Amino acid sequence: MLTLSKPPKSAKFGLFAIALGLLALPAMPAPTFAQTQASPALSTSQTTVNRESFRVTSSDGTSLAVTAQGAPGAPEILLIHGLRQSHLSWEKQLNDPSLSGFRIVTFDLRGHGNSDKPVTLDAYSDANRWAEDVQAVIKGAKLRRPVLVGWSLGGYVVGAYLQKYGGSALAGIDLVDPVSNLSPDLFYKETIDFIATTTSKNLETRAVATADFLAACFHQAPTPAEMREMLVINGMTEPAVYEGVLKTETTNLEPYFAAFKGPILLSQGRHDRLVKMDMIERLKAVAPDSEISVFENSGHSPFFEEPARFNAELASFVTRANAR
Repeated sequence: MLTLSKPPKSAKFGLFAIALGLLALPAMPAPTFAQTQASPALSTSQTTVNRESFRVTSSDGTSLAVTAQGAPGAPEILLIHGLRQSHLSWEKQLNDPSLSGFRIVTFDLRGHGNSDKPVTLDAYSDANRWAEDVQAVIKGAKLRRPVLVGWSLGGYVVGAYLQKYGGSALAGIDLVDPVSNLSPDLFYKETIDFIATTTSKNLETRAVATADFLAACFHQAPTPAEMREMLVINGMTEPAVYEGVLKTETTNLEPYFAAFKGPILLSQGRHDRLVKMDMIERLKAVAPDSEISVFENSGHSPFFEEPARFNAELASFVTRANAR
């Protein structure tokens, strides 16, 4: 079990107000329907050609919401989002023409977005559950040999998959500011603060923790419209997710990345305030076929903050991984 000491109590409404756009922002008229449709944060499957939405069922009966786009025979990418997020995190990848030549699949993790939200802690503390979800998506989307892209908690999910199923069915792995080891010394204070407050039974405390955590995910802040959507998505997450993950007995997945025989790309924002660079440096040290790519103008979310470069590197990596 991961045990963290409780940090000093922080100011209640600092980052909370910033995240809501209530401080230092001019009054804004309500967006028109046309403006809403044009906003990247508010785009839907209707704005992307040939995007399918369907559901798959994991081994324990949990139903997962999945999207897929691109030609079925194209090189495959499975995007796995982070804690409190959803498949909407990847809109800047799904809507980029430079990635139109790939088969891209996303899904909402259990407890998140439009997927089922079990309330028992063992639904999230058992690493096998996360692994079985990925396998269910791979099978349901009929993926042949995908590249798995795991952001933050998504990196832990990728590691859980490797632990249970191995990596022979994968072309490669891209870990984005990943969590692969739950040792507290690999995280910054913002993460420690969040962990200590997000399991509170007090609704106000959890609400402030949500906004503080979201603001800490970025070096280049999202627009007010994007932040509003993200706050709603974050608030949809089942509270048992956090406490369940903290109670897991699977705290170090580095050995499974070390055993992976395919290529690994380690993408990290220079200004990440949540996960230390030590996390990917440890992976680089143990994974023989890995490379590090540092995004100088990003925080915890380089795929969102520097999408053009991220997407170009992802396209190149997937192409090379499939050529092996």
